[in-house]
Amino acid sequence: MQAEISILGLFLQASLLVKFVMLLLLAMSVYSWTLIFSRARVLKLAHEALKHFEKRFWSGHDLSRLYQETVARSERISGGEKIFFQGFKEFSRLHLMPGRNVDSVVEGAHRSMRVVLSREVEELEEGLSALATIGSISPYIGLFGTVWGIMNAFMALGQVQQATLAMVAPGIAEALIATAMGLFAAIPAVMAYNRYTAKMMSLETAYINLMEEFTSILHRQAMTESE
Repeated sequence: MQAEISILGLFLQASLLVKFVMLLLLAMSVYSWTLIFSRARVLKLAHEALKHFEKRFWSGHDLSRLYQETVARSERISGGEKIFFQGFKEFSRLHLMPGRNVDSVVEGAHRSMRVVLSREVEELEEGLSALATIGSISPYIGLFGTVWGIMNAFMALGQVQQATLAMVAPGIAEALIATAMGLFAAIPAVMAYNRYTAKMMSLETAYINLMEEFTSILHRQAMTESE
């Protein structure tokens, strides 16, 4: 309790600029933790949705039947299921066109899936750049507040006849809090960014593999129907 009171007291005694730095770092830390929790939920749901869809996709169900099941809730699908939905939809549309060519039909479906893939990856990446920014600049903002606070402390010492450690200690302590807050904001952001980037890349690889495997299935189906 005493530590909390002394830290609050040091904050109240700090200069306006150092207070602003501390409040800025606190806001960045709160925003960072908000992103950490929200991104954790998004990535977890995306991973679970992909596992569930892949189980259905490779269960041996007829692709047309799986597509019809997906159409019924097309507004709520995402990830691998959305890639499948858009690919099969485009394949079915192009397959009915007169004078169709197998390669052009499959290529058109593949391009359509690539567009969906890019959008899904963009949604997974949302917020990661902010985490990277917070993780990279927070220590420097905290260091700026520390340097400013220490500079003010030593400038105040120059105005007295006899300088003592007791006189300079509070000023240095309040300045060092800014560095601590900068690290407090940066470390979780960097750790979350690295972890979520790895998860996002893993999901992207899984989406690409699903898309390529589905493209091969469509190509075989188109070749069979054209014979």
